[in-house]
Amino acid sequence: MTVKVLMTWDLAGERDQEYFEFVIGEFIPGVQRLGLQPAEAWATIYGAYPQIQVGLIATDAKQARRILASDDWGILQDRLFNYVKNFSYKVVPARGGFQF
Repeated sequence: MTVKVLMTWDLAGERDQEYFEFVIGEFIPGVQRLGLQPAEAWATIYGAYPQIQVGLIATDAKQARRILASDDWGILQDRLFNYVKNFSYKVVPARGGFQF
């Protein structure tokens, strides 16, 4: 069963430009190399919700958990942590539309 890795975070500090360059230039290509496919990305404009919400597709929960436990994911995640705070993720069955 196809699953989504749903991730949320808030931007940390005043490094927005560096953050966006990292996400576009390294994070997205990195998750694709690991076998996850970007499906959606949302930015919260108003309200007490995480600023960024991202959905990545994996073929099944086993693949998602293997990727998330890999050293390569750990390196990519650590790089992301230079720019974000309040990071969380969960693996859920994929369905169409917005999932949170």
